[in-house]
Amino acid sequence: MNFEFSDEQNLLREQALGFLQEHCPMSAVRAVLDGDAAYDTDLWTKIAELGWTATAIPEQHGGLGLSYLELSVIAEELGRAVAPVPFSSSVYLATEAILMAGSDAQKERWLPKLATGDAIGTFALGEGPGQPSPQRLATTARKGKLTGEKIPVVDGDIADLAVVVAKADDGDGASLHLVDLAGVERTPVATLDPTRSHARIVFEDTPAEPLGTDGEGWSLTQRLLDRAAVLFAWEQAGGANAALEMAKDYAMERYAFGRPIASYQAIKHKLAHAYVKNTLARSNGYYGAWALDSDAAELPLAAATARVSATQAYYYASKENIQTHGGMGFTWEFDCQFHYRRAKLLSVNIGSEPSWQDKLIAAVERDAA
Repeated sequence: MNFEFSDEQNLLREQALGFLQEHCPMSAVRAVLDGDAAYDTDLWTKIAELGWTATAIPEQHGGLGLSYLELSVIAEELGRAVAPVPFSSSVYLATEAILMAGSDAQKERWLPKLATGDAIGTFALGEGPGQPSPQRLATTARKGKLTGEKIPVVDGDIADLAVVVAKADDGDGASLHLVDLAGVERTPVATLDPTRSHARIVFEDTPAEPLGTDGEGWSLTQRLLDRAAVLFAWEQAGGANAALEMAKDYAMERYAFGRPIASYQAIKHKLAHAYVKNTLARSNGYYGAWALDSDAAELPLAAATARVSATQAYYYASKENIQTHGGMGFTWEFDCQFHYRRAKLLSVNIGSEPSWQDKLIAAVERDAA
């Protein structure tokens, strides 16, 4: 079985790479870091015009009707560029949740807007420190009204709609709800990566529509996270490769004692180690992309494998990139910080690495049973 991307998909990669090199250089990422804007609105508009936000949305709902393989290619290049846009929240999570569980009316209302980028979506699960679970949910839904608090919600301060996980009294203990965020109280939350905004969202008898069957919200959430994990893994893989390339380029140019530091064994070994981790992450990403696109039964296993390996690869490459740059790598003026910030953020945005390791073990045990 060949997991490699096709020639057409690699052509899409080249086009995406060229576009992002032109429209999302590190100076653009730094402008969001240093400025007051929550994201790069011009870049978001251009991405939507290219149709990236519509990639996996069916044509009858205003999308391109392409596969998750094309979306994986785009995710990798966005990760490579450390793009300061709400793509993952809107496309991997909100759009996917509506595609997976939405009614015909909900799809007709929201998918065309999400496809064009006119609406930005997000997914609200966490309610503070600790691993989310049905037993810990405090947000409730009664008679079409939602009450509770979600924090932190990625892109919650700029989103137009949210898929919210609330407590349910029956079924698996949770239910999903679709909420129009117009007029909802939202407060920005500071994080390690200011190029991706976060918010605290407070619901007070906020109108909400059930998304999917009531009482099946937790199982739907796990399915959604498995699907999103593959795309996040590709984004992490792209960032990991960019961090490694940044470290390699600097090591080739930086001289110490009359020779490039890349010639020293200590530098060679750490970069080789990063390369091995990145290659493993990419290999697992191929498996995950295939399982996602084919809706294979082993998707939970493939998703957890891709997520864990990509998380480890990106963090290692980003921190060793800083170390390779030496003292200058820690300064504000150097760009090493962007990949480190993003690696730390992506490592927890849909669950921590230990939680995905637990999922991986559980998936292996299920398959072995």
